[in-house]
Amino acid sequence: MIKYLIVVEETPTGYSAYSPDLDGCVATGSSRADVEKNMREAIEFHLDGLRRDGYEVPKPHTYPAFFDLQS
Repeated sequence: MIKYLIVVEETPTGYSAYSPDLDGCVATGSSRADVEKNMREAIEFHLDGLRRDGYEVPKPHTYPAFFDLQS
C-alpha cells in the first residue's frame, strides 16, 4: 500500500486539497469529508492515467511535521 500526503485547506466556499507528491492532482469539496473523498478519487484517477500512459508512478517523498509554538 502506498500512502500519499494530502494538504487540505479551508476556502471561502468550502475546502480544497492537493498532494505535494502528485503534481496537478487536486480536488475540492463543500466539507472536509467531501474533499477527502474527492481527493482519494482524484489520486486513483491520476495514478490510473499515469499507468495507462506509460509513466512511472511517483513514490511518496513528503511527510507531515508539526511544531508546537507559543504565540
